[in-house]
Amino acid sequence: MVDKSKFGCCLLIDYYSFSYANSIFESGRASQIAYYDMFFRECPDNSGFAIMAGVEQLATALKNIEFKDSDIEFLRENGMSEGFLDYLKNFKFSCDVWAVPEGTPIFPGEPIVTVKGPIIQAQLIETLILMSINFQSLIATKANRISRAAQGRALVEFGTRRAHGADAAVLGARAAYIGGGDATSCTLAAKKYGIPVFESMPHSWVQMFNNEYDAFCCYAKRNLNNCTLLVDTYNTLKSGVPNAIRAFNDILLPKGFRPKGIRIDSGDICYLSRRARRMLDEAGFPDCEIIASNALDEYLVRDMLLQGAKIDTFVVGERLITSKSSPVFSGVYKLSAVEESDDIESRINISENVSKITTPGFKKVYRLFDRDSGKAIADLITLANEKIDEGKTYELFDPNYTWKRKKVDNFVSRLMLKKIFENGELIYKMPNLKDIRSYCNSQMDTLWDEVTRFENPHNYYVDISQALYDEKSRMIEKVRDI
Repeated sequence: MVDKSKFGCCLLIDYYSFSYANSIFESGRASQIAYYDMFFRECPDNSGFAIMAGVEQLATALKNIEFKDSDIEFLRENGMSEGFLDYLKNFKFSCDVWAVPEGTPIFPGEPIVTVKGPIIQAQLIETLILMSINFQSLIATKANRISRAAQGRALVEFGTRRAHGADAAVLGARAAYIGGGDATSCTLAAKKYGIPVFESMPHSWVQMFNNEYDAFCCYAKRNLNNCTLLVDTYNTLKSGVPNAIRAFNDILLPKGFRPKGIRIDSGDICYLSRRARRMLDEAGFPDCEIIASNALDEYLVRDMLLQGAKIDTFVVGERLITSKSSPVFSGVYKLSAVEESDDIESRINISENVSKITTPGFKKVYRLFDRDSGKAIADLITLANEKIDEGKTYELFDPNYTWKRKKVDNFVSRLMLKKIFENGELIYKMPNLKDIRSYCNSQMDTLWDEVTRFENPHNYYVDISQALYDEKSRMIEKVRDI
């Protein structure tokens, strides 16, 4: 993990945020109230949705903002004004913060974190928000894809050795568990978060011995109740599986134990697993699991099962912990409103790229569910003062293609953003990791299969209310006149 004694935790912020905040302070607008939204633009791997993660780490970061003397001195050496440095020396976080709960399926364009507070503070925390949410949401989303591909079979996160540093290893294991992982090889993550730990022998264990059978016997003696043997060091079918069966018979059975499993880490795992399953069953070990590893991802997992692979557990490393096929989560943090004379005034960012035009104003996000099926119909972004009347028919419309409209009734609505900080004080009780994982599973059940498919998923609609659409249109026209 990051050594906070060497690197001031509150310097883990993009420097331009300090420069910006210094300028705000010097302009006399430090106390002006501003509203910011974090949202993301695209789902990883062209998925139909992403999984929210990282809120607990964000809350911890915000709760512990403090600038040490060494931090102040570094900023002084880099040109920050003395008045701004005095402000940081006496810094007290005082923002309100809302966030979508961890484990929730989320969609592009909708606020997933909203901040209200003094603009100098709201800007300073941009990096902490993006850093906390982007990475873990990326890994939770990838794990969810692989878990769904496994169709109920166990998924083990095994990426510590390929992670991009210590924080990525530990927090990646946490995020993978939220998304659908069942265990981790990361000992620290297992201890810190209560994630079940995965244990298996390495190839070097087999190589230490003069022959494979002796290696298996020695290992079995020391792991009677959790014996999983790696069978592909030399030849999976000619020596590995036969020697594993011999060791099971000679060491485990006489002592009253059954084998946990065998692991295959190379070759045509689909073919090898089918042959190995037959050999194990014929030897009297139908309960011996077959574990597969070796640069797996959701597509390989899915295809192996389609081809009849006999695999009980998938161990996934580098392609999960780095989200190799789609390694960036596109979260951004944008100013949406400011307070002027006690009124909330919208702010908008216009771009030549239409998809980058922001949605202005202080907002809420609702998710509408069909009352009978429990399935999610659409998400709806409204102005903060709007309320949804569930007793009336509501007309949704696509904000980009406004002629696409749908009337919905017999629905229930749920506010997606939960308040976690009020006036800088943490007011939200963070759930434990197992509860977050269970919540994620339950929320997945609210999505239609068409939204969750890997290729060409159905476009789940994130709509805006008529009032918000009118406000956005007004702001676009206003900016055009500047």
